[in-house]
Amino acid sequence: MENLVQIPMLWWIAPLGSITALLFAFIFYKTLMSKEEGTDKMKEIAQYVRDGAMAYLRQQYKVVFIFFVVATIILAIMAYGLGVQNKIVPFAFLTGGFFSGLAGYLGMKTATNASSRTAWAASKSLNQGLQVSFRAGAVMGMVVVGLGLLDISLWFLILKVLAPYFGATMDNATITVIMLTFGMGASTQALFARVGGGIFTKAADVGADLVGKVEAGIPEDDPRNPATIADNVGDNVGDVAGMGADLYESYCGSILATAALGVAAFRGTPLELNSLILPMIIAGLGIVFSIIGIYFVRTKENATQKSLLLSLNSGVFLSSVLIIISSAILVNMLLPGNFGIFWSIITGLLAGIIIGQGTEYFTSHDYQPTRKIAEAAQTGPATLIIAGIATGMESTMIPAVTISVAILFSYGFAGGFMDPTLGLYGIGIAAVGMLSTLGITLATDAYGPIADNAGGNAEMAGLGHEVRKRTDALDSLGNTTAATGKGFAIGSAALTALALIASYIEEIRISLVHAGQTSIMIGDKAVDVAAATLADFMLYYNVNLMNPKVLIGMMIGSMLAFLFAALTMKAVGRAAQAMVQEVRRQFKEIAGIMEGTGKPDYAVCVAISTKGAQREMLLPSLIALIVPVVMGIFLGVAGVIGMLAGGLSTGFVLAIMLNNAGGAWDNAKKYVETGALGGKGSENHKAAVTGDTVGDPFKDTSGPSLNILIKLISMVSIVFAGLTVKYAPIVGVALGIGIN
Repeated sequence: MENLVQIPMLWWIAPLGSITALLFAFIFYKTLMSKEEGTDKMKEIAQYVRDGAMAYLRQQYKVVFIFFVVATIILAIMAYGLGVQNKIVPFAFLTGGFFSGLAGYLGMKTATNASSRTAWAASKSLNQGLQVSFRAGAVMGMVVVGLGLLDISLWFLILKVLAPYFGATMDNATITVIMLTFGMGASTQALFARVGGGIFTKAADVGADLVGKVEAGIPEDDPRNPATIADNVGDNVGDVAGMGADLYESYCGSILATAALGVAAFRGTPLELNSLILPMIIAGLGIVFSIIGIYFVRTKENATQKSLLLSLNSGVFLSSVLIIISSAILVNMLLPGNFGIFWSIITGLLAGIIIGQGTEYFTSHDYQPTRKIAEAAQTGPATLIIAGIATGMESTMIPAVTISVAILFSYGFAGGFMDPTLGLYGIGIAAVGMLSTLGITLATDAYGPIADNAGGNAEMAGLGHEVRKRTDALDSLGNTTAATGKGFAIGSAALTALALIASYIEEIRISLVHAGQTSIMIGDKAVDVAAATLADFMLYYNVNLMNPKVLIGMMIGSMLAFLFAALTMKAVGRAAQAMVQEVRRQFKEIAGIMEGTGKPDYAVCVAISTKGAQREMLLPSLIALIVPVVMGIFLGVAGVIGMLAGGLSTGFVLAIMLNNAGGAWDNAKKYVETGALGGKGSENHKAAVTGDTVGDPFKDTSGPSLNILIKLISMVSIVFAGLTVKYAPIVGVALGIGIN
């Protein structure tokens, strides 16, 4: 009870916020299920999608379960056999993966129940269609933040309050480092969900487009296309379950890394515990404000794309304003004399908004960049593809400059130019600020694939032109919000990954103490490990650009981003080839498909995407998990930090380019389909479809997967830091490359 009393009362906002999120997720889900599902044909189509999505998820979780068993055994050997890791870590790792997987499952279950209901609501009005799809997306948002913050809160209670009763009293630094390791479980689950889901959805989408729209000349989502159901399934497993797992990881990682940096910045002062709990409290309040914002989202009939976007953004902006006001009060109460940290939070929030708006500018067909890509279709697909790649490259400027400025200002506002540890805490709290309203931000993202599925359901069920016009408006908006969400995800990933790099040093500190090393030599001076500063560790491990280990690490990290993108893109290509062959076979061998009298075999296409995704996701995933461990053992701490820096900078810019190029191609096609430049069926439309097909793996597989890569390599490095500390010096001496 004494340990419980030590926790400030304000901290309880965090667990109460998580429970509130889960409660409203349940309310939104029950409200959704009370809506009409539509005609019998709509129900039949929705059931096909549900069955396919759940079949895929069951298969993926089988593969992930095997991996988690192996990984847990390895972590247990490190903890109980080699003594290079805390004995609680294997259990923390499992809970991180479990809650991440559960969030993806619940979000996808909701999304697959929402498509026909959205289509039927859209048959009545545009606003009703928006309300149903957005509230369904809100379930994903609430589940992610609710389960993420609940997991963090429970582990904090276990380690801070319950552990001492079992003779395991820990200081705040040890608690935060242990909690950081469960982020590896979330990262690993997110990687499999993103990569596997991305391969599934784009194999189906590319197959459906190439044979259906380009070769056969039939509309998108036409029920005659055997790959249509697989395409709709893919929207859910990639853009709902995958995105949810991705942002779950960023959300937890930012809170945990910031907590660890707070303890390092305020170590030994009365504010140490307050700095630890501040990011949790901000996250708890962010949940409440996200719920308020969700209720403000509504629109009018015949709304333009800009007014639809304004409807969604109004909820996000309201939540952001509320979090700004509350953060000022919290920082003043919990960290008196450090009000600059409040401005770091504002910096993170503003950076998220700017990146989102910049992404919208480069990917929405309301603006010139995407319209210019569509106009390039007039001279064929080659010039359209060139224009899309160039636009993607150009679009990196706003996010890169924004994140750079955000890093500089959040570091400076927190006092980093006088005390670097305070500056790093400022960067971490900026990431927390950016993700504080994730509940509503993710709702706007998860809404996209739900609207897309609704359009497919309306087309296949033959609901008519007016309904399809409304679902197309929601779908086009969904493309923009999805692209914006991906920009937001990679922006938050960059700040989170930078905070994790700093947290890696804290893990090295704990590992040195655990290994019995009480001091480090800085020149001819012995410095106590527990009191060593970040600068001391940089000197001890020779982390500077003249150290070849650092440069090699940077090269490997940069290469890793490109290799990972290449492997995932090729995986989509191979899986799509199998899909194309199957669709062609069915058009040729099943009588009456083109006339509408024969029924395609949808299940075979779903099975092809499922099998391809499970097979193809393993190699890139294993590379991301193995390389940081190998780097740590052979090149030590300096090599690992170089790798993390190279992976972060290159992976961030490459992900932005891939996401935005793909989003712009997609909306260029949508722009042509509005009747501009010849409309559907024209030569310009065929060129735009080709660009969209090329962009599919850019924006839905390789680009989003890089978000996870740059965080996962940091998480793996943190978890295996004890191994690096113990064995890198031995390997270094054996190879003649030095102990550091």
